[in-house]
Amino acid sequence: MQRIKLISVVALLGMATAAQALEFRSVKAHGAIMHEAPWASSKKLYVLSQGYPVEVIGSQPDWARVRDMAGGVAWMPVSSLSSQRTVVVSAARAELRRSPDSKAPLAFAAAKDVVLTLVEPPKSGWVKVRHADGSSGYGPISAFWGL
Repeated sequence: MQRIKLISVVALLGMATAAQALEFRSVKAHGAIMHEAPWASSKKLYVLSQGYPVEVIGSQPDWARVRDMAGGVAWMPVSSLSSQRTVVVSAARAELRRSPDSKAPLAFAAAKDVVLTLVEPPKSGWVKVRHADGSSGYGPISAFWGL
């Protein structure tokens, strides 16, 4: 009986984990300091630029534990996060099209590590994004991190 209960608990925990949606936010201002622990006096690890997307993997009232595209995990003040959604090009080069079709005319191209604003949520394997210069286009979701 104990074994059945244990298996049930493990299965429920697995389903709960799978059901959790990823939460992505972006850095609100240039120079957001990433900390080793959730307090200002903790060791400073690195700095992120404005707009850079991060995945929120945990939080406390004033601090969020986040992961960046490289897999780095650190703490940052919740006040340093924006609800503005951005993505970063994870492919060597992302070709953005005028419509969500690989045969559509090229709108622009973006190099690896370029941050783009998310214009529309992903749909059918494509996502609409906008560059800081105002150019917009559709790219395959596989070319981006932060979705």
